[in-house]
Amino acid sequence: MRKVSTALFALIALGTVLWLVPLQAAVRPPKLQYQRLVLPNGLVVILHEDKSTPIVHVELQYHVGSKNEKPGRTGFAHFFEHLMFKGSKNVEPEQHTSIVASVGGQANAYTNEDQTVFWQTLPAQYLPLALWMEADRMATLRIDEKTFVSEREVVKEERRMRIENPPFGLLNELITFHAFDVHPYKYPVIGSMTDLNAATIDDVRDFYKTYYVPENATLLIAGDFDTDVVVSLVNQYFGRVAKAATPVPRDIPQEPPHKKEKRVTLEQPWPLPAVVVAYHVPYNGHPDSYPMFVMSKTLSDGQTSRIYRKLVYETGLALTVFGSSSFQEQPGIFYAVAIVNPGQSPQAVEKALIAEFDKLKVDGITDRELQRAKNQFSRDYIVSRLSIKEKASQLGHAEVIQKDISSADGEYDTFLKVSLEDCKRTAKQYFVPETRLVMTIMPSRGAKQ
Repeated sequence: MRKVSTALFALIALGTVLWLVPLQAAVRPPKLQYQRLVLPNGLVVILHEDKSTPIVHVELQYHVGSKNEKPGRTGFAHFFEHLMFKGSKNVEPEQHTSIVASVGGQANAYTNEDQTVFWQTLPAQYLPLALWMEADRMATLRIDEKTFVSEREVVKEERRMRIENPPFGLLNELITFHAFDVHPYKYPVIGSMTDLNAATIDDVRDFYKTYYVPENATLLIAGDFDTDVVVSLVNQYFGRVAKAATPVPRDIPQEPPHKKEKRVTLEQPWPLPAVVVAYHVPYNGHPDSYPMFVMSKTLSDGQTSRIYRKLVYETGLALTVFGSSSFQEQPGIFYAVAIVNPGQSPQAVEKALIAEFDKLKVDGITDRELQRAKNQFSRDYIVSRLSIKEKASQLGHAEVIQKDISSADGEYDTFLKVSLEDCKRTAKQYFVPETRLVMTIMPSRGAKQ
């Protein structure tokens, strides 16, 4: 036992030393090699050869998310994620996933505020099959009344299970709804029950014709293949998909500058009060987003973060606290949430949260906190290069969200150049009362304590 304890102590000591050692250029992972081409119909194709294992990853990112929806028509992007598995001209409902699984692969999809992504990872010899199926549902998706009605009920049940039934399940929706005045980021990705009930099959078909078109999509292929062969396959299957008759609309309402603090008090059937403090922040890839990301790690990431130590460990004001920085394609929000401990006041919690934001403006962060955030970023960045799926996703994010595929590699260096002064400067610029939302959510009468 003594030897084990000594070895363990040595590992801990070594880890501490490594954590404090400044990052060196040598840890930088190799740059991603890729080929980018655009088909005549507007489809962007990004190819990354990786012959380390005999598998391929095919990912189709449609540049449409909840921010592209109109008031009264929320939830369409997520709804369509479901419908894309309900069959096309040559593939039966749910057959896409089962075919991929039958050859030893995996397939899935997800939707967020900015994009809808469909992916599959499978043995390399089945790459032509995956490309054919994706092209088939891009061009010939079947949307009939029966499928539309049944899948709408599935989405509604998903909303009940994920959002409406769990305690505090509506928290994120309440934050974004009150933080934004006009930008569609205010609406939930999954949509509202009212909008889902009001949706018609014609609405959904129009959404498909408008956004599920080649010029609004990016196809990413990573893994074991020969580029010349794959270019031929992509042209064979996707080159025949017709170009949209009209340009993809991008008339998204922009959030006006916030010039006055907003205070909101609500009631929800929750067991404890919650306090939210939120500020508006720049878009993903903006130069200021990198020091803001550092501060989010320092302020609210985990039980060693500043707000957790202060409000939970030191003062006992909160049962738990957490935060998020929603760096998206367009300007988002940076917020902290505290669940108030029984016997403590929401006013005291609010004061403590704001004080932690103000401390960043006055004192900034420490050298150690900056190094810790950079080490975490470097670790996550390198680990995310371990699979072809993650490599494809990094390239896709750079292409679709940051509109600059070179940022897939370039932002690594950008992040490591963030300085203490950058953090203090951006804190002073963005954590100001004029852009602040303070929201207090109290338990409604009858809520279980």
